[in-house]
Amino acid sequence: MKRYLVDFKNEPCEGRYFDIVIIGAGIAGLYTALMLPKKLKIAVLSEKEIDDSDSYMAQGGIAASIGDDDRELHIKDTVNAGCYVNNAKAVKVLVDESQQAIENLIELGVNFDRDDQGNFYRSFEGNHSIPRILHVNGDSTGKGIMEVLVRDAENAHNIEIIPDVFALDIVENRGKCCGVTVFYKGRSMYFISRYCIMASGGIGQLFSKTTNVDVLTGDGIAMAIRAGVKLKDMEYVQFHPTAFYSGDTNDRLFLISEAVRGEGAVLRNMEGKRFMGEYDRRMELAPRDIVARAIFHEMNKVSSKYVYLDATMYDKDFLQNRFRQIYRECESSSIEMYRDYIPVTPAEHYFMGGIEVDLFGRTSMEGLYALGECACTGVHGANRLASNSLLEALVFGKRAAEDIYGKISCGEVCSLPELKNEDNLDEKNKEVDFDQFKRSLKVLMEKHAGIIRNTDDLKGALNIIEDKLSKMEASSLESVEAVETYNMYQVARSIVISILESKASIGSNYVENYSEHNKVLR
Repeated sequence: MKRYLVDFKNEPCEGRYFDIVIIGAGIAGLYTALMLPKKLKIAVLSEKEIDDSDSYMAQGGIAASIGDDDRELHIKDTVNAGCYVNNAKAVKVLVDESQQAIENLIELGVNFDRDDQGNFYRSFEGNHSIPRILHVNGDSTGKGIMEVLVRDAENAHNIEIIPDVFALDIVENRGKCCGVTVFYKGRSMYFISRYCIMASGGIGQLFSKTTNVDVLTGDGIAMAIRAGVKLKDMEYVQFHPTAFYSGDTNDRLFLISEAVRGEGAVLRNMEGKRFMGEYDRRMELAPRDIVARAIFHEMNKVSSKYVYLDATMYDKDFLQNRFRQIYRECESSSIEMYRDYIPVTPAEHYFMGGIEVDLFGRTSMEGLYALGECACTGVHGANRLASNSLLEALVFGKRAAEDIYGKISCGEVCSLPELKNEDNLDEKNKEVDFDQFKRSLKVLMEKHAGIIRNTDDLKGALNIIEDKLSKMEASSLESVEAVETYNMYQVARSIVISILESKASIGSNYVENYSEHNKVLR
């Protein structure tokens, strides 16, 4: 495996110096930048434009225990959804510090939805015992928060948001992270820093059906793999039960928020029969892994590509106001939510695994932090409780910022090593169709590392992945597309190996040919 993807030995490389470099401009990256001291010079790197992130797409809201809410109940709901393999300390931190996170957002200027009495409007979602989900502009919570964070970051004199930067590798010297290499404006660059924060998002584009934007190809996790940074829980991939089905397409699938089921919408099969009672007593509000498998089984029974979500028990005015974005999307496909069933299908949505971190976002490499979906705090266990993800980004982002502030006064910018691979470029085979490799991987992962898995099939998939990796390593990775594809295969390899090495079929890692005593049921 290559350590550094670009050999800078024979080419000049411009360097830029910052106190902090943050890779990723979603909620985790921007919020953490704003929580850091104003005296620090901070770069926030975005692969494309700043609004091209899953944070902008987040519909459901933020789960938070505020006021006199029962914190222990939020903890119990989180670990129940996560199949009781969550990091208990991380869950307690998440819940205990949730009110402060909401207060921080309000102080920054986020306006949460309220009822006629001025109280927070709070809704149900799957596996929550009480309504505790806060929203911004109905089903546009992510967009509402991001607009405030972007505005504040752009107005901060110490924060520079840099779009169209593709991060390549974590640079280290004597075991300490000292920056990243990137492609920027057609050339290679160093971004040299005292501390780095990886907030690069998820892995959805490894699968043919996903709700993730197209930049989420696991690049930050692949950078960590090459740098030898520890990973955790790579087998846990969450499939959202209800993505809008609009025919066979390679485009990102539009999410039909779990909040729709939280308000009372029900699932129906192709015969119009409500079916969740056959799978779980919690019906449509069971944890996502259970609902996704139930839909998968119902689809397979009749070789259908979707089932229906029925929200026709509500009138038009309620649905238009409560689910503005979803209503518009359905309407654009000639579906009126108040009278028509919505065709839905499961799609990859969230990654519970990633770069292993502690309670302050610290990774196994000194000077490197990881936050948000690319990180694994262990808070989600084997299956994320709905709407805990935005809360996780906020709570651990602030903790990372406070930890860095406590260290940075005595930190030094480390000198950079020579970034050199022991490769002979003259002997490389450049005949690799990266686009074809990417498309075939998405199909392979969807089929064998999706909702229901089989170890025999996964062993075959691993052989294919490793063969393609070898071919790419024998080629020149000279473009964003080439590196992105290589990253996808590195992350896919780690996921498949983790599934094969896992000890139990549990939560989002449902392996059908494990023995029954290794299956964890709830």
